[in-house]
Amino acid sequence: MACQDWANTKAAYRFFSNPRLSEDEILVGHFQSTKVRAESVEGTLLVLHDTTEMTFKRAEPADIGYTRKCANRVGLFNQKQKRAMCGVLMHSSLVLTPEGLPLGFSAKKFWNRDRFKDARALYRRKNATRIPIEEKESYRWLEGVHNSNKLLGDPYRLVHIGDREADIFELFSLAQGEDSNYLVRIKVNRRTENETKTINSVLKKAKKKGKIKITYHDPDGTLITAILAIKFEKMRLKPSFGIKRKNYPDLDVTVIHAKEISKSGGTREPIDWKLITNLPVTDVADAAEKLQWYALRWRIEVFFKVLKSGCRVEESKLRTADAICTFRS
Repeated sequence: MACQDWANTKAAYRFFSNPRLSEDEILVGHFQSTKVRAESVEGTLLVLHDTTEMTFKRAEPADIGYTRKCANRVGLFNQKQKRAMCGVLMHSSLVLTPEGLPLGFSAKKFWNRDRFKDARALYRRKNATRIPIEEKESYRWLEGVHNSNKLLGDPYRLVHIGDREADIFELFSLAQGEDSNYLVRIKVNRRTENETKTINSVLKKAKKKGKIKITYHDPDGTLITAILAIKFEKMRLKPSFGIKRKNYPDLDVTVIHAKEISKSGGTREPIDWKLITNLPVTDVADAAEKLQWYALRWRIEVFFKVLKSGCRVEESKLRTADAICTFRS
């Protein structure tokens, strides 16, 4: 319908199936526009990184590839049977101002898990800490950081923000090495300079630096007022044993812990965030600023919702992953 007649429709199909075309060539114009907008803004820029899954129903799912396995139904003897989800994964890097104004995307990556289908077998044979990051699917996080720094040209202005999936020592080392900054929610209880201590043990003994009051909305839309107790401590993190220990130096970081101690009603789980950053944090105001920046990470989730619910990308009838995303696996 968008093409209006069969000749234009056929031309569109040729365009989507052209082997010389990639998503990078299609997106280069958007990336350049993002760069122009970023250059017109002074001061800090936030780069939100996250991954979403787009699923499709196809008679020949192998032409699309799969993203994960999920429970399908219970078998004859009550065993759980699993099936592969047909789809494509997309990792995005969204640039924002600290006030929350979106400036565009600085990096994108499309893929499915055909390339990584033997990953579990590899992990059974080899300790995960001994596998180079370049051989892991999580390498996409490093690519997003590097490509964003390269595109925008002022890495010292950028603060790369990610959820717990972005808690990757190599990412911290890359950002530091490229004179860039990061703000990531902690998932791994890493070792500190003192071999007997970890992040959690240091924070447990740390003194509270103060309290801040915040407001947020519950899932039902109710406005909630909450009080957060704030801690922050500087520490030196050590890489894991194996390849990381040999290839990466210790990192000087600050860890912020914000824990909800009271709120005015509501049903949402209490806030308990531990954030790691290489940015300076000297007082409660600095910590509150970093918490506000991390709260803006939800904007990229909103983009994913608009893409699926508004643009309805999962209703595409194109038959192959190459045609849908124009990536060449």
